[in-house]
Amino acid sequence: MRKLFAMTFMIVAAGLLTPVFAQEAAATAGSELVKWSVITAGFALGFAAAFGALAQAKGLASAAEGIARNPSAAGEIRGVLILGLVLIESLVIYVLLISLILFFVKPFGG
Repeated sequence: MRKLFAMTFMIVAAGLLTPVFAQEAAATAGSELVKWSVITAGFALGFAAAFGALAQAKGLASAAEGIARNPSAAGEIRGVLILGLVLIESLVIYVLLISLILFFVKPFGG
């Protein structure tokens, strides 16, 4: 009896919930372009963030090693390090800006 009740409940639930998730097919070709622009922007942002973080870590490690080898040059090394980190971060921010444009403005029509 318990198996029959569970099976009936699953069949009824599947029958009631299936139409809720039904969607109409996208008829416009512009939606494909928007989809691929969002995917491209996401990958670009992921690559920029990953490689920007790796470059910043390498720069910071090199600066720490340079300061450890020559403590009297710490001020100059620190200045160059901050300038390098700012330039690396600005590249990541430019990719973020382009990704946001691709996400929300839809520059290719549609």
